[in-house]
Amino acid sequence: MTANKIILTLEDAKKIAAGAEAEAKRNNWAVVIAIVDDGGHLLYLQRLDDTQYGSINVAMEKARAAIAFRRPTKIWEENIAEGRLRYLNLPGTLPIEGGLPIIADNQFVGAIGVSGVRSFEDAQIAQAGIDTLGS
Repeated sequence: MTANKIILTLEDAKKIAAGAEAEAKRNNWAVVIAIVDDGGHLLYLQRLDDTQYGSINVAMEKARAAIAFRRPTKIWEENIAEGRLRYLNLPGTLPIEGGLPIIADNQFVGAIGVSGVRSFEDAQIAQAGIDTLGS
């Protein structure tokens, strides 16, 4: 018997995005916030004013990589920095911090990707968004 599957709803995605947006605005950071479901399908996308359009696809790919492998994208960034270059060829990964899986009741329900500022700042924004789910 399996547990009931938890679904990341549009309402959840909007709440996460609002938390991420608040963190970005608090720091005057222009970013794109992308939220995907557990299948990597785009659920919500937000581009803050004056954010470069190149960050749109990067944010989406960070989110997709985070849910595809159920881990933060920082993992691959660290592996590359340590000289494990084989990870550059791993399909579906993006070795840039800023993509985080979203976990609810021990289930991977989706992911958030943020792009626009330094990668550790992107991750800070993403985590602020995730943190709103518990409140």
